[in-house]
Amino acid sequence: MPDKKEENKKEEEKKDSIVKDKTGKILDTENKSDGKDEKKEKKEKKTGEGAKPVKKKKIRRQVQRGRAYIKSTYNNTIVSLTDLHGNLLAWSSAGVLGFKGAKKATTFAATQIVSDVTEKAEKFGLKDLEVYVKGIGSGREAAIRALIQKGFNLTLIKDKTPIPHNGCRSRKPRRV
Repeated sequence: MPDKKEENKKEEEKKDSIVKDKTGKILDTENKSDGKDEKKEKKEKKTGEGAKPVKKKKIRRQVQRGRAYIKSTYNNTIVSLTDLHGNLLAWSSAGVLGFKGAKKATTFAATQIVSDVTEKAEKFGLKDLEVYVKGIGSGREAAIRALIQKGFNLTLIKDKTPIPHNGCRSRKPRRV
């Protein structure tokens, strides 16, 4: 009995080894190997085909204290939240939220920006913020008020607007 089983296995192996090409000619792959199959087998062994790639777990760090940078210009308002080392946690601007043209510099846009940024930064657990404001636009006070409304403790509010001390010649006044 064992002899018949062995013979059947050999016959099946022969059938598996017979391959036809595009024209219909029978090619014997036992004797002639391209090396392509061997390469595929090696790749399968390395990647483990059928196995899902292992994803690394992202560690969500908890940041209690951070900084909020508000850049408010005549055309736009940008708010970014960082940790104390300056690593960015979340940011948003009026243009990202879909405001266009003169609507980007409004106080309403500034409040919407802050609400978007706080949604993004919720996972970090920010509570205390140091606020640095830069620029002269209508969104600066509105953004600070919105931060207070969202429940942040503001430990510091600092104006970092660059002011020339009789440096470069200023632009001529705009005529409207």
